[in-house]
Amino acid sequence: MAIKVTLRQKPISKGRKSLYLDFYPPIPIIGTDKTTRREFLGLYIYNKATTPLQKQDNKQTLLLAEQIRQKRDNELNKPEVYTTFELEQLKAKEKGKLSFISYYEQQMDKRKGKNYDVWISAFNYLKDFTNGSLKFSELDEKFCNDYREYLLNVNSKRRGKTQLSQNSAHSYFNKFKATLKQAFKDNILPFDLNAKIEPIKQADTKRVFLSLEELNLLVKADCPNPLLKRASLFSALTGLRFSDIQKLKWSEIIYIKDQGYFIQFQQKKTKSNEVLPISQQAYELLGGVGEPNEKVFKGLYYSAHQNNQLLVWVMNAGITKHITFHCFRHTYATLQLRNGTDIYTVSKMLGHKDLKTTQIYAKIVDETKREATTRIKLDL
Repeated sequence: MAIKVTLRQKPISKGRKSLYLDFYPPIPIIGTDKTTRREFLGLYIYNKATTPLQKQDNKQTLLLAEQIRQKRDNELNKPEVYTTFELEQLKAKEKGKLSFISYYEQQMDKRKGKNYDVWISAFNYLKDFTNGSLKFSELDEKFCNDYREYLLNVNSKRRGKTQLSQNSAHSYFNKFKATLKQAFKDNILPFDLNAKIEPIKQADTKRVFLSLEELNLLVKADCPNPLLKRASLFSALTGLRFSDIQKLKWSEIIYIKDQGYFIQFQQKKTKSNEVLPISQQAYELLGGVGEPNEKVFKGLYYSAHQNNQLLVWVMNAGITKHITFHCFRHTYATLQLRNGTDIYTVSKMLGHKDLKTTQIYAKIVDETKREATTRIKLDL
């Protein structure tokens, strides 16, 4: 069926009309599963041309618009007019007009429930850098490297005048690169631009953890908030994050005869479903059994006040390390590796999707072993 291409005019501000092409039936939008009936040409005429100069300008603009209309008609209805090379060039030009920002949003929407918050944060920085407008034709190595430098130097939106952390920049730039890679796979970008761009390196982060001796000091020390104490020690015995402990329900606690206790839950961060075996000691920290839909650690919430209570507890135990709740997860991982549990098992217990994430803890264990070798000195 032939596609009718009609040149139309739309009144806009300042006494002008915007020229656009009307397609019937609608034509596909390249790179999406949508269709459109309109294509604005970026050309304008005077609504009421009164001077000879305005009339001449209108005549030339309408002539150019008609040439574009005829060209589009040929592309859609008479492809034999063009050589294969010319058709490919025309397609590439059309793809170049597409909005990379809109394409990024489409990719972001596919990630709902999976690191979606990180994608949104990354998108906000990209919008700021581009003022919300970026066509595929504007993407090149220089743009990508300029954006890379921008992320490495921009201030954090959450922390005001504090510079965005390198690991956040690393994560946000990876989302940008992933979108470039997908655009190449979708045949919107003519070459793999992502492969030409250096990623932002992830910074080594200092993970604070407790020794088994320090953990036992905390067991004996008084804590202003007994609920927080139980939840923290539970994290040290299971490796669970605060978010997963906070939302844990009694219906997720399972007992299997001759095997013991398990937690069957969905990780809040990764949305992956997990079945985690827990020790008898960990189970005893849960307290009395409640209703299936009742939270196990009812009343546990994150706040500056709870952080202060945690600091008081740590001080009461005589520990000088700067401890946050997440340190108990680090403690679990480190103690497991130090006591001989293989890294693959630890990775599964922590719910890591990539073994590289767990290898950070193996590096910590290697460093503590190295430090231990220097503690025995002879008077030689």
